[in-house]
Amino acid sequence: MAPFPRFSILLGYKKRIKSRDTRISANLDNWDNALDNWDNAEGWDAQEDPRWDDCGWHAGDDDDHESQNEKENDQESDNNPGGFHKYRHLWVQCDVCYGLNYKPLFNSQMYICECCEYHVEMNSSDRIDLLIDPDTWVPMDEDMVSLAIEWDFEEKETYQERLNSNQSETGLPEAIQTGIGELNGLPLALGVLDFQFIAGTMGSAVGEKITRLIEYATREFLPLIIVCASGGARIHEGSFSLMQMGKIACALYNYQLDAKRFYISILASPTTGGVTASFGMLGKVVIAEPEATIAFAGKRVIEQTLNIEVPEGVQQTEFLFTQGAFDLILPRFYLKRILHLIYLLNNYTLFFV
Repeated sequence: MAPFPRFSILLGYKKRIKSRDTRISANLDNWDNALDNWDNAEGWDAQEDPRWDDCGWHAGDDDDHESQNEKENDQESDNNPGGFHKYRHLWVQCDVCYGLNYKPLFNSQMYICECCEYHVEMNSSDRIDLLIDPDTWVPMDEDMVSLAIEWDFEEKETYQERLNSNQSETGLPEAIQTGIGELNGLPLALGVLDFQFIAGTMGSAVGEKITRLIEYATREFLPLIIVCASGGARIHEGSFSLMQMGKIACALYNYQLDAKRFYISILASPTTGGVTASFGMLGKVVIAEPEATIAFAGKRVIEQTLNIEVPEGVQQTEFLFTQGAFDLILPRFYLKRILHLIYLLNNYTLFFV
């Protein structure tokens, strides 16, 4: 008997993603004519060049052959006001296929590459917009930040300097946003880790914010979702960061077993270290994004520590799913609807138990 197909395969996330927004129209005939004329003039054929495909030019493939004059022309300056540098903010490059995605439309596509369908990293604010209904988000503990603990680290900047720089770059006080909102009209408690803030690492402030969110959800009998994208415990805070693993696990124990509430964990890429070893894997339902990196120790750390070679793909979502590490693989454009369906089914089951 053939095994039952994977849930993610039934959802068909390998189908090519199409944006629902109206795309910018262009006269393609004029573009084709211009490219043909340029090909004939330069003696270059895009069909035969390996650096060109349906997603466009693969930036970075020809860096070794680029002359110094071309590099200077790419920079906008007083002598070169028309440099290409000023247009780079309009495009987002995929980390896998190096295809270019038009940034104004990339948000509506949920940061999924049009060329290879890879799920590009999202910040916490965009994830909140993805999951929470408009005008229903109420943040919690926005003013809570970590205190700088000075250790003898051999780094170029101190912990306080790193906190200040990440706060100014991301506009966030810490590596997580927590709050209350509605998902298709269903009130819930939500925590979203932001990998752009010191790799989403879990320090004392992050652990305290998650614990307070769980305790609030326990008191108010709210469903709980935590989106994980983290490098693990924050090394800058030493054992204080490791203590958060046990503290959060205890709060989740009271939430799930004593209060009988429903916690869903969503694993984005990458989720590693102490986050994977604690609340990342403690959900009643654990959901992972396609092609995400989920691990405890990174590949490089394992190879250097144990002096062994780690096979490719063993820390990827698809392989871990076959080993029973989590329950579902869901692409982003199905996530909100499936989460709502899971909570409706859970409430229906509790009503008749």
